[in-house]
Amino acid sequence: MAFSVARTRDEAHLYLDLHPCGSCGSVDTEWDDGLVSVDGETACHYAGTCAGCGTEREFLFGLPQRETASSRFPSFGGPEPSELLDPGEWLWVADLTAGNVPADDPRAARQALTIAMAAVEEVVKFIPPGREEVPEEAFWSLTGRRVRGREPGRFRLDRLLVVRDTYRALAAREEERLS
Repeated sequence: MAFSVARTRDEAHLYLDLHPCGSCGSVDTEWDDGLVSVDGETACHYAGTCAGCGTEREFLFGLPQRETASSRFPSFGGPEPSELLDPGEWLWVADLTAGNVPADDPRAARQALTIAMAAVEEVVKFIPPGREEVPEEAFWSLTGRRVRGREPGRFRLDRLLVVRDTYRALAAREEERLS
């Protein structure tokens, strides 16, 4: 039994936040995590009780072949593309996060912009070497296909790099405001 790999804890928690309780729609769950063996395969097990309705929730993720350790936040994964979120979902996360940057809190603004920048970097990982855009077959989720369908040109490498660099510059400006 193969599980989709969660490359890092940050990626797993983002996935959990994007998959609300099937009973009430709440994402408010305090997760316990640990390693378990399922049919002889080691998996990362997340379990918790939905704060909205009390439903028990559980997710199993495969482990990466090599540890992805990083001191920076967020750390969504290594050089390989995500198995949990497709490129459209990553761009949706970037849009949502960058669209909610607080104007009056430089620390929170920097954090939001850093997350948005990292999410765009995840989209770029889906572009095969020598290609200039994310291939259509990389989109497997309904959300991802919807985001791509609205504006497929947003998945061109040149546009993604401009967006990523803009978020980076804005995050750096917020960092300066903290000094």
